[in-house]
Amino acid sequence: MIKWFEKYSAVSWVIVVLICITIFYVSSLTFEQIPRAFRINYKTIIYHFGVFSALALFFNISLIKGKNISLIIPGIIGSGSYALYDEIHQLFVQGRACTFFDLMIDTSGILVASVFYLVYLSFRKA
Repeated sequence: MIKWFEKYSAVSWVIVVLICITIFYVSSLTFEQIPRAFRINYKTIIYHFGVFSALALFFNISLIKGKNISLIIPGIIGSGSYALYDEIHQLFVQGRACTFFDLMIDTSGILVASVFYLVYLSFRKA
């Protein structure tokens, strides 16, 4: 399946854009002020890790296309920049907050997806 996305990278780019739009939309939702202790829960962790893993995977597939592994760094930087942008965006949304914890979960998802893709490529070439 990954080979298909590499071959048709335009589809991968569309998915990247759709994921970014979804992240922006969800980050724009307002919530009542929730006490700080209750903001971080397993659903938040799963969402942040999962959505940024998907973003990084498709971003890397779109850039690398199974060929130029050196583009993994721009893929990680691009995905990480969007994670940082998302947290800064939340500063301006009522009931939301910019948290270092969320940024670390986002980054963890990005790194796991990037390593997964690199491992996948190395096994495919072997």
